[in-house]
Amino acid sequence: MSSRKEERDRLRAERLSAQTAAGSTERRRLILGYIVAGVLTLAVVAGLVAVIAGGDDGGGGNFEGCDEAQIEPASGGNFNGLEPDCREGTPPPELEQGDLALAAKAAGCTLRENLEEEGANHVPNSTDVEYETNPPASGDHNPTWVADGAYLTPMRTDAKAAANELNIRNFVHSLEHGRVVIQYSSDLPEADQLALKGVFDEDPNGMILTPNDAMPHEVAISAWTQLLTCPSYSPEVLDAIRDFREIHRGRAPENLPINV
Repeated sequence: MSSRKEERDRLRAERLSAQTAAGSTERRRLILGYIVAGVLTLAVVAGLVAVIAGGDDGGGGNFEGCDEAQIEPASGGNFNGLEPDCREGTPPPELEQGDLALAAKAAGCTLRENLEEEGANHVPNSTDVEYETNPPASGDHNPTWVADGAYLTPMRTDAKAAANELNIRNFVHSLEHGRVVIQYSSDLPEADQLALKGVFDEDPNGMILTPNDAMPHEVAISAWTQLLTCPSYSPEVLDAIRDFREIHRGRAPENLPINV
């Protein structure tokens, strides 16, 4: 009789041992699953943070390894589809002529200040807009503006730009926000482009540098209702640009903060 009881106890003990072992294995599987899930979650979060911090389009972000472009997402503008100008500019010489009118004359440029405002409405690309000056210094424009910075993508005209492409109207909106835009022909020799980039690098806050092949000038600099056009580049242009920048940057109907 006792032997049958002992046998039942032995079998019961084996079942309990097996159940305990199975429970431990299941717990280990659950714990491992929690660990793996936690690691994957952290990886996803880290990836999202990297994307947000790194930026991807026009509205925010930095160009990794391209600090020279000085693109400033904090300006609230867009840079979608624009190639950053990662070149290091040639440092400009000391300023020789601090009078804008005299500097413009020495450079052979035409200075037009306090132009009549041509409009300031927000319109889509599908709406026809004609500007009285080339490049424009005011007028109706796209609701999106261009972020401060240096770019290599030539400024597009309305006739060539697609509905989702940044074009000349976006740059006009930047002027309304107090920005100064330096523009040059992409046919300009590399050395001259780097000289202009050097002036931009010297003081990039509230500035935009971009090629513009739709204008009849080698160099132009514009602000809201202010315009300097130069038929050809010369070293004297650099002083004219710097004088123009100091007078007209940050002076527009809808100024956004500029760290100057």
